[in-house]
Amino acid sequence: MIEEVSVAKPENLLITADLHLKNFIGGNFLEPRSGQYFENITPATGRIFAHIPDSDERDVELAVEAAKAAFPGWAQCGAQKRVGNMMGIAGIIEQNAEAFALAESMDSGKSLNLARAVDIPRAVSNFRFFATAILHFSSESHYTESEAINYTLRLPLGVVGCISPWNLPLYLFTWKIAPALAAGNCVVGKPSEVTPVTAYLLSKACKMAGMPDGVLNIVHGYGPKTGQAIVAHQDTKAISFTGGTATGRHIAATAAPMFKKLSLELGGKNPNIIFADCDFDKMIRETMRSSFANNGQICLCGSRIYIQKPIYEKFKSEFVRRTQELRVGNPLDEKTQQGAVVSKQHFEKIKSYIQIALSEGGKVLCGGEAVMLSGENAGGYFLAPTIIEGLDESCRTNQEEIFGPVVTIQPFDTEEEVIGLANSTPYGLSATVWTQNLDRVHRIANQIQSGIVWVNCWMLRDLRTPFGGVKNSGVGREGGWEALRFFTEPKNVCIKFG
Repeated sequence: MIEEVSVAKPENLLITADLHLKNFIGGNFLEPRSGQYFENITPATGRIFAHIPDSDERDVELAVEAAKAAFPGWAQCGAQKRVGNMMGIAGIIEQNAEAFALAESMDSGKSLNLARAVDIPRAVSNFRFFATAILHFSSESHYTESEAINYTLRLPLGVVGCISPWNLPLYLFTWKIAPALAAGNCVVGKPSEVTPVTAYLLSKACKMAGMPDGVLNIVHGYGPKTGQAIVAHQDTKAISFTGGTATGRHIAATAAPMFKKLSLELGGKNPNIIFADCDFDKMIRETMRSSFANNGQICLCGSRIYIQKPIYEKFKSEFVRRTQELRVGNPLDEKTQQGAVVSKQHFEKIKSYIQIALSEGGKVLCGGEAVMLSGENAGGYFLAPTIIEGLDESCRTNQEEIFGPVVTIQPFDTEEEVIGLANSTPYGLSATVWTQNLDRVHRIANQIQSGIVWVNCWMLRDLRTPFGGVKNSGVGREGGWEALRFFTEPKNVCIKFG
């Protein structure tokens, strides 16, 4: 059972169907004050996987009070002590990587290989990166000749709220928690109620690493109750949220009148722009990945693919062929390339968008239907990767975030035309451009309305760079110095010469 974990024996981190998670508050593992739990379903089987605390504002109040009590000591203990603690947590996750990956796969439906290769290593990297980054975090000074010197202090905010999504559960939870802790804040975090198990394992890792009680508190529950209580609490000084645009709008409406700092990483409807002069073999490999990685359930996936006309038919033929060959199956099978989508509700949403695409005049080139497996996976939520053509830029399929293994393809003629197509949605998170023309690269990168532009690659991430979107894709930036600046408050000190 997870209750009996041992750092020396990571195989003891076993997942069972009758698992009851607990909140992690003030260094203690607590039942929800309501005494109520709700079921968490394994998407690959449709069966109960875990029971999740149905927490409310009372649990959040306990967590905030614990964080407030811990804040002075954590903020003043010095960066070196915080670094040591965070590096210890990273080491425990790494030692137990297989157990974390298994939990992530069973909880989210993604393939075990993907969780092993991406999700868990990135969570380790998040802790290590920000633990070391804080040692190099500097501030400015300004010398006013013959009169004064001004310098800037960067002070932790206090108690901050971190709310993460279900698609990259531990990866994105630690992406928020790590810079907040490194900067000296205490955290009240809420993982997605859809995929909470690795956050629970993280709380175990924190306990093993000797993190002071109350520095990190993890409260499980539904967004409208638990998440809203974190956002609305008068003592949470900042909110970092990743999730849907509608939820982000609601969070902003609550937090803005309370003058909280806000970082909102929201939806995406990202264009993948392919010019005829691209390196075709490299492009097609990466386009497969950018279209269907994690079943298209990554905010950075390229769901609108624009191909210059001279290579459109060649691209379509090869893209369809490779997509049809993707192996959809049991996420725990080493040969599986596409696991289950995250929940029945999301499964039905994606299917409804395929029907919308057909009603809008789209043609399904491959996929478009559920994949029925046998045995223990007979009740799972599996979808065939889907390619649709014949739609214009104004239709719902090309304007709204589907967040699944569904992409549209469309030909274009000129650079000016495709820039208009790329910028035609209310979103602006990322874009991918494939071309060998360096002048074109600079022109397009300047004109594309997005926070990230990848050229001849996709999801090549440097943790030092700013991450975030424009328009309905969010407010603020995460990553590197941007994250450490967000989780600190600048204070100017002016000293006049005597």
